[in-house]
Amino acid sequence: MATFLGDMLRLARAGYVMAREGVLARVDPDILPPGTEPLFRLARLIERRDGRSSAAALGAALSRLGPSYVKLGQFLATRPDVVGAEMARDLEVLQDRMAPFAQGVAEAAIARTLDRPVAAVYAALGPPIAAASIAQVHQGETREAEGTPRRVAVKVLRPDVQARFRADLSSFYRAARIGERASPEGQRLRLVAIVDTLARSVAMEMDLRLEAAALSELAQNTAAETDFRVPSVDWDRTGREVLTTEWIDGIKLNDMEGLRAAGHDLPELGRILMQSFLRHALRDGFFHADMHPGNLFIDAEGRLVAVDCGIMGRLGVKERRFLAEILYGFITRNWIRTAEVHFEAGYVPAHHSVEDFAQAIRAIGEPIHSRSASEISMAKLLTLLFEVTALFDMKTRPELLLLQKTMVVVEGVARTLDPQLNMWKTAEPVVRTWIERNLGPAGKLEEAAHGLQAVGRGLQALPDLIAQGQRIASQLDRSTRDGLALAPETVEAIGRAEGRGNRGLTFALWAIVALLAAHLIF
Repeated sequence: MATFLGDMLRLARAGYVMAREGVLARVDPDILPPGTEPLFRLARLIERRDGRSSAAALGAALSRLGPSYVKLGQFLATRPDVVGAEMARDLEVLQDRMAPFAQGVAEAAIARTLDRPVAAVYAALGPPIAAASIAQVHQGETREAEGTPRRVAVKVLRPDVQARFRADLSSFYRAARIGERASPEGQRLRLVAIVDTLARSVAMEMDLRLEAAALSELAQNTAAETDFRVPSVDWDRTGREVLTTEWIDGIKLNDMEGLRAAGHDLPELGRILMQSFLRHALRDGFFHADMHPGNLFIDAEGRLVAVDCGIMGRLGVKERRFLAEILYGFITRNWIRTAEVHFEAGYVPAHHSVEDFAQAIRAIGEPIHSRSASEISMAKLLTLLFEVTALFDMKTRPELLLLQKTMVVVEGVARTLDPQLNMWKTAEPVVRTWIERNLGPAGKLEEAAHGLQAVGRGLQALPDLIAQGQRIASQLDRSTRDGLALAPETVEAIGRAEGRGNRGLTFALWAIVALLAAHLIF
């Protein structure tokens, strides 16, 4: 009861702050659950009317609510189908909006994590230069063995951030469960799964050793690339609450004047960004999933440098094949094959028609084919896409959320570098290379080799399987010699369920008993 009241009070406060800052007034009325329109009209009565932009109102509201809500806002930017296309665009700009915490608190966290005084770790540690929802960053300096100074970036976890997130996540789960019970659309959007994904992402971000490992893995994957890199990790100065990496001297990707003054080719940078992301997602199944301009720099050699690997995405072989074939289907306008891939992957329920879905895919793809980014309305495209997913009962795929979000962000950043960017032509070389390598003759031979290896492993395990079968047979003989007996707790549970008239629970318990019996008999 106490947890329920706490959750509802936190949600009520969040609703008030959102209404007061004018955020609720900007929610797309078309996505509101039935019966909630009067509540949103009521919210207009307490709205602060000061002419601020949507992004400014969102920033003010989420900053007041704390780091959990800033992170939730950034995450919901991945779900325009939930919050609307306009609000999703506003949420995308929520980066480094939190107030920094005190220098003394940061130094105490460093000393506690590394078990050394700050003066013994760094030759110098400056004030925070950026503060986000999970951590803040300082510029520091270390001394090499020969006494050479080296500038470093020091990321320090926010104090008490874990306890705050635990409490707020409980509220988010409460709201998601209410939303799924109240609306079939909430069930289709899988609101609880969205919070699950957020919770996993935050848990990873709250251990900076994991971010260090992500940087190391990404560096290993991209070691042979000449146009992309990530900063190196200083493992001796890294722990759960502290991450130390090399300092990146570069120009931020949204500093157009600085990039031009340095002589960089902006359309070429857009190509590098788009193709790097696709290469990492398809080739490695491991990609930077927070590629906003604040995390992207161009160094003196013209290489794209990605920092802040707290949010990373992973794709299995199945998802990579799905992504490649879908992109290639759009590039080649093969709408039937594009639709078939959706059905093969299980993303569209089998009772729908492949031809009908191909027709819907064509309606999305034809208007944008062979056009530059400046001619495409991403808002309209996303709106049509989400209408199609609802029409064909397509449920949220949590494993694709970060991919979808990152693709939209990367294309948006690339478009600022080259307004005439054609994302299909830019993507085509990377996608074609992956298709040829993995779905062509070489890929088929490699797949066959893996199959033979699996057969070999199965043959090696055959003696163990036979021995295990013999043991099960002996146990079966002993267990059934005097009949199959149920445990007293199982019988009691069945009796309680039948006494309450709970047919569903009774059926489930008897099904478990039947499965156990079948396991013993067969």
